[in-house]
Amino acid sequence: MTDDDISKMTFEQAMAALEQVVNQLERGEVALDQSIALSERGAKLKERCAKLLKEAEERVEKIMLGEGGQPVGTQAVEGL
Repeated sequence: MTDDDISKMTFEQAMAALEQVVNQLERGEVALDQSIALSERGAKLKERCAKLLKEAEERVEKIMLGEGGQPVGTQAVEGL
C-alpha cells in the first residue's frame, strides 16, 4: 500500500492497519528489513490517525449552540 493509499484511509481503516503493524512487530517474526519498513508504515499510519482525530476535534469545537445551550448545527472547518 502506498502513501497515497494511507492518505485516503478513514480513521477506522488507518487504526486497524496500525494495529496489524504493531501485532507483526510484537511477534518478532519478521526480518530486520521488513521490521524497518513496518515501522515506517506504522509512523505514517499514526500520522494519518492523528490528523483525522485533530480534524474531528476541531469540528466538535465548532458546534454551534442555540437558545438554552442546545446544539443547533455545526460550522464546517476550513479545508474540509
